[in-house]
Amino acid sequence: MPLPYLLLDIDGVLIPFPAPDGNTPPTHVRHTVLPTGRDPDNPVPIWLNPGHGPLLAGFLAGTLVAPVWCTSWRKDATTIVGPLLGLPEFPYLDLPRPQITTSHPNGYLWKRDHVEPWLGGSAVAWIDDDFTDQDHTWAAERTARGHPTLLVQPDPYVGLREAQLASVRKWIALQDVAPEPPLSHRTRALDGLKSPSLKSP
Repeated sequence: MPLPYLLLDIDGVLIPFPAPDGNTPPTHVRHTVLPTGRDPDNPVPIWLNPGHGPLLAGFLAGTLVAPVWCTSWRKDATTIVGPLLGLPEFPYLDLPRPQITTSHPNGYLWKRDHVEPWLGGSAVAWIDDDFTDQDHTWAAERTARGHPTLLVQPDPYVGLREAQLASVRKWIALQDVAPEPPLSHRTRALDGLKSPSLKSP
């Protein structure tokens, strides 16, 4: 089978949300960034764990998976956040900007309306902090139809943990993925292009 996709969110996964008292994990370092379209006089502070870069880079180098950013940061994932962590370049899903006041306008994560048709029948491990019970039911039903689907849901106040990547690695090992001649993860993900909404850096 083709390489499974690894869909990777940022907010609540790599950038933790502040705790009720405003604190962020002591493992994370503050950066000031300027997202696309942002007023240059109004940059955004973000907190990143410098250990996430080597952790993810090592995971991607040693795992048969095609990584794709799936985040409201869109292109900024690969031009701002990824470089701050020293990550290799890989594509992003060019998600729309819906006029919504909740991440779950229909009871499930809004991204799913765009991810599901893009995936087709591909296997996927999706890391996001914002899944609901409906999303986990969807993943189970999709797997039952022969489209392996793993949802990994970090604590949004803590972010991605090494054990969660280990669970993805174990899941991938159960899939029928044959080793291929070495290609960059970016190239492999682009080989799986199904929609113009998948953009390379």
